[in-house]
Parts: sequence; C-alpha cells; structure tokens
Amino acid sequence: MQSFGRKDTILLIVVALLVLLAPVILNPFPQASSLAQFNAGYPDLMQRFVIFGIFAIGFNILFGLTGYLSFGHAAFLGAGSYAAVWMFKLLSMNVIPAIVLAVVVGGLFAALIGYVSLRRSGIYFSILTLAFAQMSFALAYSVLTPLTNGETGLQLSLSDPRIFDPAATGSLPTTNLFGIDMRATTTIFAGPWEFQLNAGYYMSGLIMLVAFWLSIRIFRSPFGMMLRAVKSNQQRMSYTGLSTRPYTLAAFVISGMYAGLAGGLLAAMDPLAGAERMQWTASGEVVLMTILGGAGSLIGPVLGAGFIKYFENIFSKINDSVLHTWFGALPDGLETALVTLVHPFVGKGWHLTLGLLFMLVVIFLPGGLVEGGRRIRGVVGRRNRKAGDPEARAASKQPAE
Repeated sequence: MQSFGRKDTILLIVVALLVLLAPVILNPFPQASSLAQFNAGYPDLMQRFVIFGIFAIGFNILFGLTGYLSFGHAAFLGAGSYAAVWMFKLLSMNVIPAIVLAVVVGGLFAALIGYVSLRRSGIYFSILTLAFAQMSFALAYSVLTPLTNGETGLQLSLSDPRIFDPAATGSLPTTNLFGIDMRATTTIFAGPWEFQLNAGYYMSGLIMLVAFWLSIRIFRSPFGMMLRAVKSNQQRMSYTGLSTRPYTLAAFVISGMYAGLAGGLLAAMDPLAGAERMQWTASGEVVLMTILGGAGSLIGPVLGAGFIKYFENIFSKINDSVLHTWFGALPDGLETALVTLVHPFVGKGWHLTLGLLFMLVVIFLPGGLVEGGRRIRGVVGRRNRKAGDPEARAASKQPAE
C-alpha cells in the first residue's frame, strides 16, 4: 500500500476535528433562541451522522471505485442490526462483541449476494441486488419471524439469558463499552448555549474515523487502482486476460462489512432491529448520500450522509406552529400567506425540499458537495493570487483598448 500523502493526512485531521468538536459546531444558536430549531448537536442525531457516514463510506468503495450501483445495501445494514441485537440478548450488553458479529454477518451475507449478483453488470446487477434486498425484507417479515420477530422487530426482554451479564431486574439493561453506558451524557452550559457530550457518539465517531482511515488506504492502494480500472473500462481489462470478478467481489464484501458495522452501531445506539432497515428505500437513501456528497471522493459520502440526515431530522420537525412563531410579528394576512407558502417544504414535506436540492446539485454540481467546495476554494484562491500579484492589480486597472 502507498503511504499517506500530505493531503490525506490533512483530510483525516480535519475529519477528526469535526468529529471531536461536533457538539459545539452543530449548536450555533442559543438554546432559548427561536433558531435553536436548527441546532443538530444532540446525541441521537450526531450518532446518526457518523453511523450513516460509515454506511455511505462503505457504499462508496463499491460504487465510487468500481461504478457498480447496488440497490440492495440495506440488506447488510439490517443483517448487522439483527446480529448485534441477538448478541445483546444472548451474550452481553457490551457493544464490542455485537459490533464484531455485525461486521462478520454483513460480510458473509455480502459474499453470498455478491457471488450471484456480480455475474452480471450494469442495470442487471442493480436489479439483482434490489431483488435480494427485497427478498431479505420479505423473509424478515414472514418466514424468519423466529429470528427477526416479524413486524414487531427484535427487541430486548428481561428473560434474555445474557450469559456474561447478571440477570436484569426491574428495567431493561443498557448497552455499554466495558461498563461505560452508551447513553451517558455530560451537559456543558456556556451562557445561553448548551452542549451535550455523549459517550455513544464519541465511540461511534472513533469507529467512523477508523473506517474513514481504512477507506483512504483502500483508495490509495494497488487494489483501489484495480477497482478504478474496472470502472474505467472493464471490458478492456478482460481482453488482457485479467479476471475482474475477484476484485469486484472483494469490494462488494468490504462494502457489505461497512454496512454491517453501521447496522451494529445503530443497534448499539438503540438495541432493537426491524425489517424496515432492509427496505429498498433505505438502500436508495445511501445512494443519494453518496451521489449528493460526491461519489468517488473520500469525504463526499460523509457530507452527503450528514446533509440528508439533517434534513430528515431537523426540517421534518418544522410544523405550522413553528412557522406561525417565526412569522408571528407580521400582519395576519402576510403571516398566513407565508405559512401556506412554506408549509409544503417542511414537516412531512421535507422530502420535496431535499428532492429540489438534490436536483440542483446534480444539475449544477455533478461532482456533489465536494465539487462545490472545490469551486469555492478555486474562486477564493484566484482572488487571493490576484490580490497578492502587483502586475495583476496593475493590469486590472488599465483601461481596455
């Protein structure tokens, strides 16, 4: 493997700082402010940012490097969640064994599906993965009810054996990391601001940093170069006598292990698993995350995951009462008109806003949010160079002929 370059090291440090300071960065507005609605620095949402960031990072290893578009990755997410909850029920509430089993189950399930699906490419591959995911969803709801608990979902109970933990009495036990409660939260007050430091979030954030580091290593490795070659021209590689299937299958399995890891972390955050995590909409969501952030880039999937989860959790909670509070100082007729105008784009209609933004990004920024950042950096860099170049300043002051 190639060693880390300077840009990779800087990128990893930036991501680590964002994870560390997220409880502060995501709470820019005072707690009593009407704009506190847009704060996202509370544990549940921050955990979803990093967990679905892991999910998208893994999907990007398959789609971003090989160009194989899977519509069935939610199957591995759900399988990882079920495996983790079973570990909590049978063994211990410690999250480490649950996460390890979730990764293993996700990888094995991906190897099985990938072995069959990768016999085809293009749209046929996508349809096969979608079919497998929907079959998994249907099985979890019906045939595999003894393992998945069907529509109710798999949950903890006081009668669970948990052979390495003392029997629970009174209330259900909580997940922990060698005794550290994953729900443990320290609240820091700084004037009108409130910041929550949660143990589960920082554990998930640390795992995401490791997953991000591994993705950089994969991208910069000879294996990653082979995957890029598959995306560039798989047919030409086949003409050379080189079989591409072992490489694509390995990428598919690694991607499935990332999805299983994300599913295990979701169960560690909230120890339950349901078949809805295997539904096709969950698979489509990770596709949107990756494309929106920038497929094939390193940090793009993380940005896309945060973007979508922010809209899902923040904009979906803006209802008519909140809108009337915002526009309450205006005349009644204007207030009602603005509420009527904004209403379809928030609350239950947040999907419409997200869809419009997704269209704008695809049309004007085909490379996703990462391309937008590069363009902004390029414009700022050109202005700075012109400001520091005396000849450029003099030329700009000369009248045109």
